[in-house]
Amino acid sequence: YCIVDSHPSVLDGKSKLLVATGLVKTLESKFELPEGENLNVIATFDGEALVGTSYQHPLYDRKSEVIAGGDYITTESGTGLVHTAPGHGQEDYLTGLKYGLELLSPVDDVGKFTTEAGSSTVVGDDFVGMSVLGEGNIAVIEALEKAGALIRAEDYGHKYPYDWRTKKPTIFRATAQWFASVEGFRDAALDAVETVKWIPDVGKNRIKSFVESRGDWCISRQRSWGVPIPVFYDKETGGTKTLLDEHTLDHIQSIIAEQGCDAWWKLDEVDLLPEMYKDQADKWTKGTDTMDVWFDSGSSWAGVVQERAEKEMGLSFPADVYLEGSDQHRGWFQSSLLTSVAANKGQAPYKAVLTHGFVLDEKGFKMSKSLGNVVNPLQVIEGGNNKKLEPAYGADVLRLWVASVDYAGDVRVGANIIKQTFESYRKLRNTARYLIGNLADYDPSKDAVAYDDLPSMDKWMLGSMSQVLNEVDDALSNYQFGRATNEILRFATADLSNFYLDVAKDRLYISAVDDARRRSCQTVIHALLEGFAKSIAPILPHMAEDIWQNLPYKTEEDNSSVFEGGLSEKLMSYPEVDAEKWDLVRNVRTDVNQVLESARKDKLVGASLDAAAYIYTSDDKIKAVLSELDGDESLITPSVKTNGVDELRTAFMISQVHIVDSEDAITEACDSEYTGKGELSGCMIGVKKAEGTKCGRCWFYDKEVGNHGSKYGPDLCQRCGEAIFSWEESSGNEFSAPVVEEAAPVA
Repeated sequence: YCIVDSHPSVLDGKSKLLVATGLVKTLESKFELPEGENLNVIATFDGEALVGTSYQHPLYDRKSEVIAGGDYITTESGTGLVHTAPGHGQEDYLTGLKYGLELLSPVDDVGKFTTEAGSSTVVGDDFVGMSVLGEGNIAVIEALEKAGALIRAEDYGHKYPYDWRTKKPTIFRATAQWFASVEGFRDAALDAVETVKWIPDVGKNRIKSFVESRGDWCISRQRSWGVPIPVFYDKETGGTKTLLDEHTLDHIQSIIAEQGCDAWWKLDEVDLLPEMYKDQADKWTKGTDTMDVWFDSGSSWAGVVQERAEKEMGLSFPADVYLEGSDQHRGWFQSSLLTSVAANKGQAPYKAVLTHGFVLDEKGFKMSKSLGNVVNPLQVIEGGNNKKLEPAYGADVLRLWVASVDYAGDVRVGANIIKQTFESYRKLRNTARYLIGNLADYDPSKDAVAYDDLPSMDKWMLGSMSQVLNEVDDALSNYQFGRATNEILRFATADLSNFYLDVAKDRLYISAVDDARRRSCQTVIHALLEGFAKSIAPILPHMAEDIWQNLPYKTEEDNSSVFEGGLSEKLMSYPEVDAEKWDLVRNVRTDVNQVLESARKDKLVGASLDAAAYIYTSDDKIKAVLSELDGDESLITPSVKTNGVDELRTAFMISQVHIVDSEDAITEACDSEYTGKGELSGCMIGVKKAEGTKCGRCWFYDKEVGNHGSKYGPDLCQRCGEAIFSWEESSGNEFSAPVVEEAAPVA
């Protein structure tokens, strides 16, 4: 620091100024000294030499001591000397505590100067009642000028907190508050954290860090609304003496239980005090502080859960789960933990805590009315004014979106995302329609096939379903809704639509009504339908209930709703059967379809049933599996080589499958452009046009079509002829063969 001679143009031209050495040049610039003139430095010294000296306040008859401040004092602007007001700022408050400064806060609850700002030696009581942020600031500057203590006033930019609601600068005041000490039960709170399941796991580390660093909890607030702190202050001592004991608390509790919290504000002290203190009513005044709202919400476990548990009203304590945003580890989760641990001998108020991110628009921006990017959930459900542009998707689609996103972080939503979700919803709904539609003539009590009599493919499907149901159940139990949703969608798409239900069409639509291969398929579909409905119920309750109310048969038990009975043990306990075999078959099927695409592009074939496939593998294990599933040369009922279900022809939905002994056999039978090595199975595969004639009913190509009599038409295979005959026998009706018109000759 240094002392400089003032310039004739500054103040009276005779005063000496105390300033940080590094700011002398800055002051010379601000004083706009004539060119070549400078402030004359008389002496320099360390700032420590100033500590302990005193100075006269320019507006009041009092002296103050010079102290060493903190890092907030810099040489970026000013003089290197700052005003310290312990009653109006956190840093100043801490400095005041360090040096034992008087805590002066001459500002009232509405931001106006109190009588403590009066008795100025310059302006008297003029400041009293002025708005600090309004005319008060101006009046103080004018008073400093009048006292001859203001060298220069200027505006400058600096960081300062503004109230987000009013957009006005905040006023900091040091006021008397009520505190709850956390030190006495901090260790118990940390122990309670270990007993809770935190979802995701990182939540445990977050709340532990907050509890470990938590100071005393300020539980009082100065607001015009809220739950009152029921304390009485002694008028004579100015509030330093208080009345707050079990007698006053019990009495006020009974009043609030009957009249609500407003009773504190409406009633007089004589009514609020218990009988033993009523004669002292004139001595006490009721407090105006309210409880911190985090204390209110943090103690909600007592009224919502614990009280109902004690009264056996259907709830239990602690709560199963607390659910809120990821910012609540420092808020609701922590305040709930602290209040419960303090009141319930170290017990946390919850068994699990789940935190989620926040919802953003499709571009990742925070939703705001001013930006116009808010997605209204009700509009997603009910649609907008223009239903073509803003269709009504229903509650299930919105729920499916919620369940499909990774809630651990922030999530995005918008018209395009909801539209994509709706496509997933349609996929699930169409799957359910397929399942229901193919059980119209199925009665579980009469038509079900015993598990031991089911083909391998059907047992594999039931085992796969049980794995999915257990996976979904575990995911939902652990609040992993995205994992559950993805598993349901994967199962419906990959296992059902793309394979099992596609293959099942031949069994369901072509086989005779009571054919074992058809009834066994319906037995599996019956299980799939109930398992499907039960698994989606927590996420898509309306679709699940819609399915359940439209079951074409009576359920085994009195389950009038999908939400009754839960997932049956039977559906969840089918064993895994031949999983490796059917994984291999599906891989070979995928590889065959890849080669078929080339043939389709060149219009060699249209549908897969137009083709024949040739397959070679040098792997004996793979060859053994494929040979086991190699069916009869022609379509016959009953099948000889297989059971009619576990065979490659129907699994691939291709008219003929040939397992050959060499790659040469493939190149001899198929054009080279329609051959290739499968990426998944490693098999060499070729396709060509199927041999024989297309059956007019099942659309398979077979050399024996038309060779089994023409009673039902000249274009039927033996299998379809038997199916029609079975229908005539069971129904008593006679099949009328459609007339097949010959195509006109091409000139």
